[in-house]
Amino acid sequence: MAMKRVAVSAIRAISSSGTTTLSRNLHDSAGKKKIVGVFYKANEYAKLNPNFVGCVEGALGIREWLESQGHQYIVTDDKEGPNSELEKHIPDLHVLITTPFHPAYVTAERIKRAKNLKLLLTAGIGSDHVDLNAAAAAGLTVAEVTGSNVVSVAEDELMRILILVRNFLPGHHQVINGEWNVAGIAHRAYDLEGKTVGTVGAGRIGRLLLQRLKPFNCNLLYHDRLRITPELEKETGAKFEEDLDAMLPKCDVVVINTPLTEKTKGLFDKERIAKCKKGVLFVNNARGAIMDTQAVVDACSSGHIAGYSGDVWNPQPAPKDHPWRYMPNQAMTPHISGTTIDAQLRYAAGVKDMLDRYFKGEDFPAQNYIVKEGELASQYR
Repeated sequence: MAMKRVAVSAIRAISSSGTTTLSRNLHDSAGKKKIVGVFYKANEYAKLNPNFVGCVEGALGIREWLESQGHQYIVTDDKEGPNSELEKHIPDLHVLITTPFHPAYVTAERIKRAKNLKLLLTAGIGSDHVDLNAAAAAGLTVAEVTGSNVVSVAEDELMRILILVRNFLPGHHQVINGEWNVAGIAHRAYDLEGKTVGTVGAGRIGRLLLQRLKPFNCNLLYHDRLRITPELEKETGAKFEEDLDAMLPKCDVVVINTPLTEKTKGLFDKERIAKCKKGVLFVNNARGAIMDTQAVVDACSSGHIAGYSGDVWNPQPAPKDHPWRYMPNQAMTPHISGTTIDAQLRYAAGVKDMLDRYFKGEDFPAQNYIVKEGELASQYR
């Protein structure tokens, strides 16, 4: 069946100034859909694990299911520039699926040209690669697989805290380089017990991290717009800090667990980093743009930040000349924390479930919506 542009189903005023939202009804047409997936390429690693579904080659494990229903499913890693594979399909795709690990940046300009686009799905959590305001104004639905990789990310954060506190990387590099210098490691290696760890954000990942840190006998602090439950505060011993700037000087370790929004973009600039104690350790698996890139470089170079570890960059993939690759006292990796095999299976299943609901005209689980009927989820407002 030939694909056709679906008529705009509603025009709704969203402000007193007369700005309008064009509502592209998520379920206003039956028929075959063009679905585009943007994932990272696995190359020679694709065949090493049958459950490696989060890559181009694995295609979330839904190709046969989609094509058996007559839908067109195109998968690529080529997402940047006017001649990219993704750009070729922007004008007539109905659904775009991408991941935070290799994000297709969905700008207002792309949304404007995507006349058939109805649904943007994130295979994972975190949809800041989409211009959410533009998506809301265009009446698009944006959804993600909430909770799919929170355990994966929380475990990774705990690992990075230990790597920094114990000064692990210099010792590992010594082994590779044929060296043996205990003093070069031990002079800044510490126990985690008794240290103060503060998480900026105590959502699903932040709460899991607090629970996992409890057995280490740390002093736990958290800052968030909402308090966690009294039961969880009692279980973890975590103390609520309403004022972020008052919390930071108390922390030996600061963990970033807040989504990237207009309010949190550049949250940790030169001035805020200066409020931290000298020798602070940072772990950031949230989003790279929450940090001022150069401010982090300068603080690591001066020693004000004694160690910085994370897997998120701005932009992604990080260019070869990104300064975080070369700054001292870093333990950075590509964006890997939320794409373990276990996480891939969970978010692939979540994407399939939402596509199935979309084809049937059913609503998604409420917690999965990031933009619905012109409204942004509370964490992005």
